[in-house]
Amino acid sequence: MARPRVRAIRGRAVASSVLALMILVPWAAAQAQNPGPTILDPRLALRTVVDGLVTPTSIAFLDDRRLFVLEKNTGKVLVVAGGDVTSTALDLAVNFGSERGLLGIALHPDFPATNLVYLFWTESTTGADTDVLSETPFLGNRVDRFTWDGSTLTFDRTLLRVRAIQQDGAPEPPDQGDEGQPERGNHDGGILAFGPDGKLYVMIGDVGRRGQLQNLPSGPTATGLGPTVPDDQFGGPEPDDAHYAGVIVRLNDDGTIPDDNPLFDAGADIGGEVGANLQMTFAYGIRNSFGMAFDPVSGRLWDQENGEDAFDELNLVEPGMNSGWIQVIGPLARISQYKEIETTSLHHEDFPNLQQFRWGPERIADTPDEARSRLFVVPGSRYSDPEFSWKHVLAPAAIGFVDGGGLGPSFSGDLLVGFSVPEPLGGPLFRFNLTGNRRRIAVDDPRLQDRVADNLTFHEMTESESLLIGTDFGVVTDIETAPNGSVFVVSIDQGAIYEIARR
Repeated sequence: MARPRVRAIRGRAVASSVLALMILVPWAAAQAQNPGPTILDPRLALRTVVDGLVTPTSIAFLDDRRLFVLEKNTGKVLVVAGGDVTSTALDLAVNFGSERGLLGIALHPDFPATNLVYLFWTESTTGADTDVLSETPFLGNRVDRFTWDGSTLTFDRTLLRVRAIQQDGAPEPPDQGDEGQPERGNHDGGILAFGPDGKLYVMIGDVGRRGQLQNLPSGPTATGLGPTVPDDQFGGPEPDDAHYAGVIVRLNDDGTIPDDNPLFDAGADIGGEVGANLQMTFAYGIRNSFGMAFDPVSGRLWDQENGEDAFDELNLVEPGMNSGWIQVIGPLARISQYKEIETTSLHHEDFPNLQQFRWGPERIADTPDEARSRLFVVPGSRYSDPEFSWKHVLAPAAIGFVDGGGLGPSFSGDLLVGFSVPEPLGGPLFRFNLTGNRRRIAVDDPRLQDRVADNLTFHEMTESESLLIGTDFGVVTDIETAPNGSVFVVSIDQGAIYEIARR
């Protein structure tokens, strides 16, 4: 694999949109307008760790006083200590158009004894940072491993390369109705996390694909059944390298595939590129996500998934999970509401509902049984309803568990959720309890017994009031428990990292 390009010259310094489909104001304007967050629980205190950052996305703790901070648009891995940026460990040439850029980081489970650092980023083909959507390789989203020598990160190897290009408006194949589809760079995913099993988990968004891993077994036909048709001008709908998207990947720390992965045997039976991709798949049927975290109590994986206009989700991700997208999002029993919202919403003006012209919302099933019958079934897979959802998009983003009792015993093991738009309330922060078996969301509000917040419209909080623990956090892209037990919250639009601590 080719070594990544480290920037030779600075790209354009522009205030581009952040998390492109969801952010309302540019980064610089948001910094000037937002007074900073408030934590609402009187048992907790809040302080700013560092500010003045450029689109920070993810963090990782080097030790009890230093942390790595990623900047989405600059491609920089910064070292922060004592409230200041003390050095730049790495400076990658990134394509930061739309939701692309330097997105995710994970340290090897035995770090620093094993001095390996993993990054998810979108490559620029120019040798400089760029927001021109075409200036990235076809497989421009990549996961690379680097070595840390105490001051700099040095490229070691590439573990994974997946599709970045979304140029679907082409005359071939004909009659898909996507000739007017605009170029995009969103739904990249980008979260990395090591599990308690020592394996690396990678969240990859659907990148606008409409193939088998989006539960269209025969591609973007009217129902997803019948004669197989290509996903796009590059082929598909089988999950070859050009159409491998909307998945959580599980890898060994060297990039090889664990033989206990849930679809490993099914992939072996298929063979070739498609089979190998299925072998490394832990979950599929995912639209997009900005949040994935392991429960420190049970060791189980949870994610957040964004709907288009209907049913954002929180999910317990069990091995082989088929999350249902595009046939269903939210509880299967609510399929009629999913279809109603997506066929009537005027929430988006610059692209069609469900994002792609070639599979419109009028094709959504009318009944739960019909939707389930259309799913792409792989031996070893299982459909799973979400553990919690919002009827209309509230747009959750980063999630993180409180690991330990650093905030006090009543917060230990709780799940915190940030949001990907600074509304309502300037960007809320929610707190969820889990049930005793750590498999469900616990609720006290009788309106939430069905684990659905039936909010009235987009970015509106009805039935979520009891979950609110903070306001004015802006767009939250990472939530991590620090070595001292406090919780760090990254705000990409405010260019800041905040610490929540016990008062």
